[in-house]
Amino acid sequence: MNHIPRIQFATWITVITSVFASPVLQAHSAPGGQSTEESPRGEAAPASQESPRRDLAQATSDIQHRLDESVKELDALRKQIVEETLPMSRELRDLEGQLSEVRREYQQVSRLLDSRTLDVANLTRRIEDRSATTSYLSNLLGEYIRNLQTRLHIVEMQRYRDELDAANLAPENEALNEDEVFNVQAEVLGLSLDRLEDAIGGTRFAGSAVDGSGIVRNGEFVLIGPSALFKASDSDLAGTAEERLGSTEPTELSFMAPGQGELAAAFVENSGGQFLFDPTLGNAHKVEATEETVWEHIQKAGPVGIPIVVMAGLALLVAFWKWASLSMVRKPSKRAQKAMLAALGERDVTEATAQVRRVGGPTGHMLELGIENREHDPALVEEIMFEQVLETKSRLNKWLPFIAICAASAPLLGLLGTVTGIIETFKMITIFGSGDVKSLSGGISAALITTEFGLIVAIPSLILHAWLSRKARGFTDTMERSAIAFMNQLGRTPYYAGPSRGSDSKIEVADAEQLRHLVTKDLAALVQKLVDEAVASRNPAPKPVADQADSTPIPPPEGA
Repeated sequence: MNHIPRIQFATWITVITSVFASPVLQAHSAPGGQSTEESPRGEAAPASQESPRRDLAQATSDIQHRLDESVKELDALRKQIVEETLPMSRELRDLEGQLSEVRREYQQVSRLLDSRTLDVANLTRRIEDRSATTSYLSNLLGEYIRNLQTRLHIVEMQRYRDELDAANLAPENEALNEDEVFNVQAEVLGLSLDRLEDAIGGTRFAGSAVDGSGIVRNGEFVLIGPSALFKASDSDLAGTAEERLGSTEPTELSFMAPGQGELAAAFVENSGGQFLFDPTLGNAHKVEATEETVWEHIQKAGPVGIPIVVMAGLALLVAFWKWASLSMVRKPSKRAQKAMLAALGERDVTEATAQVRRVGGPTGHMLELGIENREHDPALVEEIMFEQVLETKSRLNKWLPFIAICAASAPLLGLLGTVTGIIETFKMITIFGSGDVKSLSGGISAALITTEFGLIVAIPSLILHAWLSRKARGFTDTMERSAIAFMNQLGRTPYYAGPSRGSDSKIEVADAEQLRHLVTKDLAALVQKLVDEAVASRNPAPKPVADQADSTPIPPPEGA
């Protein structure tokens, strides 16, 4: 209905345009194809009055005709619009109803889809959690199986070997899914629980073990707690089943005491009786297997151990020889030294010589040289005695540096052997791999033996060197103390007469009192001379030094 006014407006615009367009067109066109300006003025006036009227009548007629046709067309169009509007309205209402229904269904589906998406996310998260839990349990079971293998008795390894191998290989078997792998590992858990129940009351099962001669024999095991007995089917004796180093099969160890083998066999056959229990759980046999003699231990050191052992023997021999030689050195007698110094102070040379011979040893020989050279310059006497001390020190310290060299070089040789042994061990690892940890530890242990020997040689050698050096230094210290005491006594009782003033002649000194008096007098004269020279440098007419010295004698000090 909204497009009806638009049709009427367009019709009226068309009519008005036709009315105003016709006179304009007629005014521009003349009769016979000529312009109105060229016709005579007299003929143009009547024609111009009649022509517009005709045109207006004709236009009016045309417009009326067109208007009638437009009205008819409009009525027909209205009728058509009315006829088409009702079905379209009904169809529109139906379509709007369907659209509402579709929208409602869409909203329901959307809500359902959101709910399902959330459920799927929750399920995915739960599946991931369950997968993580399953992986954790599988790893935990794998760790439990590995720990179980380390705790099983050697005879139980033979009993549960198939189940343990299947559980260890299950995670790597691509043909099994996670449930099957978990079930295989869970079977081992069930076996471990059954094992605990059997261990309480004991269990028996068939198997094979290696006897003492290295032959594999079939028989029967009896396992009670951590102790196991084995009896071969072709033997009347039984023994303990233990693990031997370097072997993956149980080893039958016979009992040492007589009659115990028969008791163990009766217990295995009758499933009762007296049970022989090893409180060390087989460790005593393992320790016994690792024991070795000293020569076997030395042989493990290899070529480097030979010079270490030789060096140890030489160092010990030299240390014993030095100890014996130092023990034979005579220690000086303190009483004889005091008597010698007293005789020397009294100028009794004969008694001093006799006493110094009683002192003995290198100290007595040094003091004897000091007495022989008592009348020489004290500095010379001191040098003679010091020379004797150095000679004695060199003789006492002879071969001690060799012990120090042994103490320093033995650990280095041991370290050389250790490094060489470890290099050989790593070569073996490169060739054979590192699967056998026991053999690897054995190689490293053998490599460390040289370091052990080096330290065994170095520590005693170092102690012996320090002890012998201290012992030798004790003799030289005693000689030095004796020499100092001798020189002090020689200074208090001088035997040496020095040169006189201004001449090369020698004078004899009566005693120490006279010597001190002379020294004091000379020092006083020297001081006075220095004072006079200082005064003379300031005074133009100084007094003669000689007269001044003679006129003012300086008395000796009170102590003199």
